[in-house]
Amino acid sequence: MPLEIKKDNRETSQSLVRRFSKRVKQSGILMRARKNRFMVRNKSEQTQKKSALRKEQLRKEYELAEKMEKPKERR
Repeated sequence: MPLEIKKDNRETSQSLVRRFSKRVKQSGILMRARKNRFMVRNKSEQTQKKSALRKEQLRKEYELAEKMEKPKERR
């Protein structure tokens, strides 16, 4: 649905911009654009599995590194 605003006779450019922005807000175009701005696509099943396996592997490596770490000395 295209939005068309034409300048009236003796209308200032500021009032034209004000009228245009008012129409854009009323039409909901701005809200839809903001809503879609951060849209996140769903990952495929295979990508989700790969990601889960990688997270599990990193978690195991972190826990092992934490166990192998020397106790901290007191000053």
